[in-house]
Amino acid sequence: MSSSEIFIVVLLTAIIMVVAAILIGMLLAPKSNNAQKGEPYECGIPTRGTSWMQFRIGYYLFAILFLMFDVETVLLFPWATIMRNLGTMGLISVLFFLFILILGLVYAWKKGALEWK
Repeated sequence: MSSSEIFIVVLLTAIIMVVAAILIGMLLAPKSNNAQKGEPYECGIPTRGTSWMQFRIGYYLFAILFLMFDVETVLLFPWATIMRNLGTMGLISVLFFLFILILGLVYAWKKGALEWK
């Protein structure tokens, strides 16, 4: 089998398994329709007023910064496991990656994204 045929087999298998899982879930899952399922729910306290409200942009900036450094950790872990095999070019590329992330942190710091007001 060529690599494109293997790719097609894997892709079709993945699609079939996803569709099968969804269908089995729809067929076997217990069904209960009541009014409480449609109500907004937060920490066990019923909401008062509208549930749609604006949040400060600081929450979103913190979330994006968290994701940025979380992805950094996820990408650095595999690199650290095979660091000896990569050589000097691998070290330089990771240092460049870290440099870009540090620049992003410095930019966020200078803009005041890390301050709670």
